[in-house]
Order: sequence, then C-alpha cells, then structure tokens
Amino acid sequence: MTDQSAEATSADVPVESPVPTELRRVPSLVIVNTGDGKGKSSSAFGVMLRAVARGWKVAVVQYLKSGKWNTGEEKIALQIGVDWWAIGDGFTWESKDLDETEAIAREAWRASKARIQAGEHQLVILDEITYPMNWGWISTEDVVDTIANRPSHVNVICTGRNAPQPLIDIADTVTEMTKVKHAFEAGIAAKRGIEY
Repeated sequence: MTDQSAEATSADVPVESPVPTELRRVPSLVIVNTGDGKGKSSSAFGVMLRAVARGWKVAVVQYLKSGKWNTGEEKIALQIGVDWWAIGDGFTWESKDLDETEAIAREAWRASKARIQAGEHQLVILDEITYPMNWGWISTEDVVDTIANRPSHVNVICTGRNAPQPLIDIADTVTEMTKVKHAFEAGIAAKRGIEY
C-alpha cells in the first residue's frame, strides 16, 4: 500500500457532491456485509446501537456463535434490551456432530424467519447466515424470499463471507470487507474487547 495522502493534490479534493439530486425515503433496508475481511459483524452491531438509540426494537440471531462465547456485544445488547439469540454451536471444525450442527442452523433459520415475518422488530440481524446458506443447510431461496417479502418496516442485516448472489441482488447496500492484514495470521490470538 502506498501513502496516497503524500501524493494527493488540491485537484484530488472532491468539489461536487456524490449524492444523487433526487433522494427518496423507503420504509426499510436490506444490508449485506460480506468479504474475507474483519468487521462484518462489528458493523452490523454498530447499526444495532444506532437502532436502539432511535427507540427501535432489535433482534439478533447468531448462526455460528453460541451463548457460551460470552461476547461483549451480546453482554451490552442484553443490557439495552436487544432480543439476542446465539443459536449456533461454534465453528464447524470444532463440531463433534455435523448433523447436529446442521440441525441447529436450520432451527436458527426457523427462529429468524418467524421473527422477520412477525414484524415485531424494526431491525433483525442475521449474523453469519451466509455460511449455512452456502453449505446447503438452509435454503437460500427461502431466505431471500422471506427477506424480500418481509413486513415493510423490518430492516434486515445479513453478515458472513461469500454472500450468495440472490441475497446480494435483493440487498439495498452491500459492503465487501477486504482483508489487507489480520493479527491472527501473525499468530496473535483474538483479543477480548476487540474481537469479542
């Protein structure tokens, strides 16, 4: 990576607004955070805080992490009234029974679908949902159809690597996190307060 700030000139400073001249309001949005870089879930939980600050009812369903992880975001979310379900049972390579892990993912989707369709939450975060979609454990078609036909006021954020194209197609905003460097690659363990 080069230091572009040293190379920048006043000619590089934006002088015209990139915002379209005609903006419209919509009742809800679908956001997908994908890619191999860090920050997909962290970004979603930042939006969670904004939503709670605006008086929204928020639900989070985690597909890989279990309640045993005792994450910082779950701890604060429960304190501020977020409905939080850490339904997963951990990383697949740690699973003692992949059939059970798959069944847990299907149950997580059943719970997610029910929460989306009920319309009781203004924001539903489906954390790491792309993995069971890509592994064929839950139907991408069902996920996409449920999100596309959600109650009009329900916003949905989906996170995870390799978001399936049909999910990308229905999303309003898709961000791909790109890994440039990660501490884990240098043998540095996950840090409490940063990663969890």
